[in-house]
Amino acid sequence: MEELRQVLRDQDRENVQNAFYIGGSGGERDAGSSDPEWQITQDMQFLLRVACTTALYPLEYAKTLIQIGYEPIAPRPGRTLFGERRLMLPNVFQYAGYIKSVDGFFGCFRGLSARLVGNFLSSYYGGVLADRLGYLEPPKRKDTGRLSYNDDRHLLKMEFVMNLKRNLVVHSTGVVISQPFYVISIRMMAQFVGRERIYTGLVASIKEIWKTEGVAGFFSGLIPRLVCDLGCVLIGSTLTYLLSATIVEGESSRNNLNTLSHFTVSSLLYPYHVVSTCMIVNGSRLKAGNLPLMDNYINWKDCYAKLRATNEHKRGSSLFFRAVPKAITKASNIFAPYPEMK
Repeated sequence: MEELRQVLRDQDRENVQNAFYIGGSGGERDAGSSDPEWQITQDMQFLLRVACTTALYPLEYAKTLIQIGYEPIAPRPGRTLFGERRLMLPNVFQYAGYIKSVDGFFGCFRGLSARLVGNFLSSYYGGVLADRLGYLEPPKRKDTGRLSYNDDRHLLKMEFVMNLKRNLVVHSTGVVISQPFYVISIRMMAQFVGRERIYTGLVASIKEIWKTEGVAGFFSGLIPRLVCDLGCVLIGSTLTYLLSATIVEGESSRNNLNTLSHFTVSSLLYPYHVVSTCMIVNGSRLKAGNLPLMDNYINWKDCYAKLRATNEHKRGSSLFFRAVPKAITKASNIFAPYPEMK
């Protein structure tokens, strides 16, 4: 009887292991990395990310200027999504159109080169470091139809742990590596406010930051960006796992749940993104980062507290129905006269 139980346990373990892999035997599990079709897929995904980043960059440009509090177009009386009468600011497309009217079409892509370099280094070296440390992606499941409830939950937990460890390493490494280029990109865009010509290229920007701020300048706004990025990974993945293990069944439903969870968490942590952008500009030689256009913040916590106190910690979170915050300080939103409500 004991031998029969051992045979059944071994068979269940084999089923769990086999359920991870798509095609092939155990000796072929690592063959995917050398598969030409797999490599083509990876290359296409990278090219698609580059194309999307380039195409959407004018909107990212407008959103960045919104985050640092620059509002060159006066708001007009209007209604919010829920019908409330408020002073409404231009949406992100109107804002991008204003940038184009001032700097032309190619002016909408200022800072794109630094952003692409940072994204490439982030995606490549983040994955390389995770692989070197042994945090590999869990293989995809082949067939879960014959798995028992306990086996499915065991696989789900293994996938959660492996993905979480790898994603934390990939994202933390990617943020740190890309931060200098992210800083350069943000400051190139922030020059629009004061019409400066300080950050004119990648090499000139590196020299400027090194000369005026040293190494620390390349990592301005790093901590709030890490909090936002790693918080999304940790909380979003944990929430997805808990709901998948208790309520949601089916791979497609769990994938949709994962997307929804990360979107929700990223919305909650969005203020840290705003803080990171403000801290990148704050204290530089740009007019956008100094009084009277921006407060002098002691650190990122001080920045978060002041933005939250004036209800401006979610600047740019809404791209279409943008209402003027109800609490306004003298040092903010001074770029255009506000009309009176009628």
